[in-house]
Amino acid sequence: QVQLVESGGGLVQAGGSLRLSCAASGRTFSRYGMGWFRQAPGKEREFVAAISWSGGSTRYADSVKGRFTISRGNPKNTVYLQMNSLKPEDTAVYLCAADSGIIVRSGQTAYDYWGQGTQVTISE
Repeated sequence: QVQLVESGGGLVQAGGSLRLSCAASGRTFSRYGMGWFRQAPGKEREFVAAISWSGGSTRYADSVKGRFTISRGNPKNTVYLQMNSLKPEDTAVYLCAADSGIIVRSGQTAYDYWGQGTQVTISE
């Protein structure tokens, strides 16, 4: 059974930091690209960041560039999202996803497996 489990969400003040983790199991995800998406109440799900299976390539949404960093752990079945300089508009449920494709992609339809998400709330 394939499972992606996110953790690390919480409530922090604006300007603070959080580190999200996503643990993948049930398959050999070391050859999968991994991505983070987020969905705020009343809004569509949007791309945040993605990383290639090797960890050598990354991609970010413009809204998080310079503030967020995606990385892979060792073994590569774990992916992290370090979020710094958080803003109230970063408030959302953050979901990780796995992509069997070779290149780093931002489109949701490219991703084969999804986690349930972890809530991130940023206060003023």
